[in-house]
Amino acid sequence: MSENKFGGGPTCEAAVAQLRWAQRLLNARGTNEVKRGMHEAVANLSAVVAHTAFDIADHSAADRFFQFSLWAAHEGKAWPLRANVMAEVARKQSYLGKYDDALTSIEHAQVRSDRLSRTGQAMLWAVRARLLALVGRGEESAADVARADECFAARAPEEDPPWLCYYDEAEHLGSTGKALLVQAVRTQRPEIAAGRLEAAVRLHGDAYPRSRTFSRIRLASLLMATGHPVEAAAIGAVAVADAQKLSSKRILEELTQLDRAAADHIRVPEVAQLRAGISSLSSTPS
Repeated sequence: MSENKFGGGPTCEAAVAQLRWAQRLLNARGTNEVKRGMHEAVANLSAVVAHTAFDIADHSAADRFFQFSLWAAHEGKAWPLRANVMAEVARKQSYLGKYDDALTSIEHAQVRSDRLSRTGQAMLWAVRARLLALVGRGEESAADVARADECFAARAPEEDPPWLCYYDEAEHLGSTGKALLVQAVRTQRPEIAAGRLEAAVRLHGDAYPRSRTFSRIRLASLLMATGHPVEAAAIGAVAVADAQKLSSKRILEELTQLDRAAADHIRVPEVAQLRAGISSLSSTPS
């Protein structure tokens, strides 16, 4: 909850302390069922800690916590959680431009996808769709979005593990919209992705302000890159205001990308004001 509301900055240190305490429980005596459950719980916590480290750009720490999470999930035979963590690893690799590694990670996550709920399968297809778009395989990316939509439409939330609750309709639309954004910019057809991103912004509840801000920035970047600077600036201004409440280097970096897209429209007063806001935010210590 803390990470979603405030970003990784104020969360990471406290979460690491909790993980160090929790991992000692793995040595406690118990039945096989209890031990498996404990490994799954600690694996999930380690994945959350990894994500907080990723959010503040401590990539080496994120790698350590992801690897520990994968080990604990394996020991607990928590295969759906292991697939979810592999997807998070793929997202991080993609963020760093390691697209081949990311594709390998997501395809490992999809092995034995029959053990995953339909929600989990939808999430994996959405991540793979984004990666395929980034390496220029647009048609395959669109096909994966269609598969993700099909899985999501057939999901039964009561069958999902508790840690998958984050992948709701807002998250699905934001993830698939992000996947389609690449092709939308390349073809100068914002309608390919804009509707999904708009819906994600609308549907994200107050418990997920960081996710909502990401979707706003991506929507603004899409509109800015496809010739709608005034509308993009208005959306971007809200994202800048929201970003002031979050401690997230990833948010700042996405705003920097929006600023680059806005450079082509510097004569538009609203865009100039947006760029000033981004510059002010970027120069403020996090």
